[in-house]
Amino acid sequence: MTVASEAPRQATGDRALVVAICVNVLLTVVQIVGGVLSGSLSLIADAAHNLSDAAAIAVALIAQRIGRAPADLDHTYGHGRAELIGAFVNLTWLMLLGLFLISEGIQRLISPADVDGWTVVGVAGVALVVDLATAALTYRRRGHSLNIRAIFVNNAADAAGSLAVIVAGTLILLYDWHLADTIATFGIAAYLMIQGAIMLPRTIDILMQRVPTDLDIHSVTDDLAAIDGVIDVHDMHIWEIDERHRSLEAHVVIASRDIGRMETIKQALKQRLAGNFDITHSTLEFEFADDRE
Repeated sequence: MTVASEAPRQATGDRALVVAICVNVLLTVVQIVGGVLSGSLSLIADAAHNLSDAAAIAVALIAQRIGRAPADLDHTYGHGRAELIGAFVNLTWLMLLGLFLISEGIQRLISPADVDGWTVVGVAGVALVVDLATAALTYRRRGHSLNIRAIFVNNAADAAGSLAVIVAGTLILLYDWHLADTIATFGIAAYLMIQGAIMLPRTIDILMQRVPTDLDIHSVTDDLAAIDGVIDVHDMHIWEIDERHRSLEAHVVIASRDIGRMETIKQALKQRLAGNFDITHSTLEFEFADDRE
């Protein structure tokens, strides 16, 4: 896809995120008012989650726009890691919010409160519709971006949270079981923390320049060393620039000083890296066997 054809799609995606921010802020206000009037902790918990979503989407949008900036003299790899930073911020906040909701739920267990089931069901019903619509805005764009996937998980959690609140409100109406509201709060908190725990390590791995988890550096070394003309491969470094680009540096020992032969070996190495390990950016420094004697 060309840059010219990509630009309109990106602009449309940005507008969708802006709409999602505005909708989540408005929904937060409605849920807080409903939560205060009804006495529902789960409704206020869902409101806090929606407010965090608005902030998270804003962070994701800013990170995404920065990430599109081309490479320059100060950022020779480009700005793609801005999206990873955005994902790290959002996922960390997701887990902290989960801990906060657990704390509030424990307090509610210690000091129970009556909850107005009708208000809970009504407001949560509106929230569910909005949450599903917001999730739909990010579903198609989640692709290979941890940044956008973090937002989608947030939105999906909102929808699940709103459904849990509706169930809790219904149980209160039918059976006067007010504990259901606190249980729903714990359920929302658990979902947030589990999703954060699943996605956060991947983000940290890339930021820490860890070798991709599907690669074994010894296997890569052995595979390259098996190419005809290669005597040894050492001082290898493999890391991910971002989610879509891997990079490698290595010293390659060959026998021949023939420049033509060296170029043939280099192309064979690069083809092997791209074909077998999805490494398309590599820097290879050649050494000659007789220089090591």
